[in-house]
Amino acid sequence: MHVLISGASVAGPVLAYWLRRHGFEVTVVERAPALRKTGGHAVDLFRPAMDIVERMGLIGPVTARRTGTEHITMYIEGRGRPVELDMRKIVATVSDRHVEIMRDDLSEVFYDATRDDVEYVFDDSITSVGEDGLVTFERGEARRFDLVVGADGLHSNVRRLVFGPESAHTRWIGAYLAVATVPNYRGLDGRMEGITGIGRMAGLYSAAHLDGARALFLFRTPGPLDYHHRDTARQKELLRERFAGLGWEVPRLLDEADRASAFYFDSITQLTLDTWTRGRVALVGDAGHCPGPAVGGSTSLAVVGAYVLAGELAAAGGDHARAFPAYEAAMGDYVRRSRSFALNAARRLLPGTALDLGLLAGTAWLVGRLPSGLSRAASKLAAKGVRLHDSIALKDYRAYETVPR
Repeated sequence: MHVLISGASVAGPVLAYWLRRHGFEVTVVERAPALRKTGGHAVDLFRPAMDIVERMGLIGPVTARRTGTEHITMYIEGRGRPVELDMRKIVATVSDRHVEIMRDDLSEVFYDATRDDVEYVFDDSITSVGEDGLVTFERGEARRFDLVVGADGLHSNVRRLVFGPESAHTRWIGAYLAVATVPNYRGLDGRMEGITGIGRMAGLYSAAHLDGARALFLFRTPGPLDYHHRDTARQKELLRERFAGLGWEVPRLLDEADRASAFYFDSITQLTLDTWTRGRVALVGDAGHCPGPAVGGSTSLAVVGAYVLAGELAAAGGDHARAFPAYEAAMGDYVRRSRSFALNAARRLLPGTALDLGLLAGTAWLVGRLPSGLSRAASKLAAKGVRLHDSIALKDYRAYETVPR
């Protein structure tokens, strides 16, 4: 049985790995001319995703590339003294098994684990998907596949072709994210420094193995901004407008972002799809589940979703009519809870009033001073909140594996 996957970032290679383990033939098509190395930003892998990484035999390379961010110094707009945060304590309230890693590094680890067993086709894109499995491409010749999976991100091409325009399935949750690759001029290693104000936050972080540092910007707006997703100049202009007047290192960070070697800008948008399959086509990762970049744990969700989709296809003997409903049933609660968590996280990370800003600073101060055991115990009482990801139980599909590691 031959499966075509669109997208070679995170969900695509993870899905390819597990499909191969279950005996499927797999092709991955990627629009970019090579594996994307765009600078990227730090993403989180929580317990279920880390358990899957371990089952893939990739704990070593993943942990070797972790960012190691253990401390945050955060200035509060209008206040002189910064809040010092011990990230080890904060992470312990969220997950008891966690790695923060650059997205590009994670993608490379998953690609390297699959490149010898999976056909990768770069510099091409799907143009149509027929009900009979015939797929046409921008560059390559038409080919027939048994199943097609969109793992091509929030702005999924497969979703657009099969489920309709993006605007019909998305909810903007009021914020924007920008990341720029800049020089590590403050000599940061395993540390983040930043400033937060009403409706906006900027920071700088790095790690020993990174070439340079990442400037991070998060901000809220009353309504959606007017820009084209490929118009980088307009995006940087909007960033300057929103962060005008914010102190600390922000003017320098904006200057560095203007000449950055890699720059990313997008809305924090949530998908609202209540089904991720149609006919012979399925969606996985941000293409189907995205709760909101930077606020909803979307990378862990993508890894888990890919693992589950492959497992359910194997359990059904490749019968998508049985596998797809089982996949949606297994992921449904996790996806819905991630959406709710992301909505709350966006509001809390970017407070809209001076009172909310003060509450955020006070909460951060308190968490940083609680004994680790006490903060961890308190968080376990709210598994549907901050420990959402650790509360997910993984099914065991080892009985369906046909290809040895």
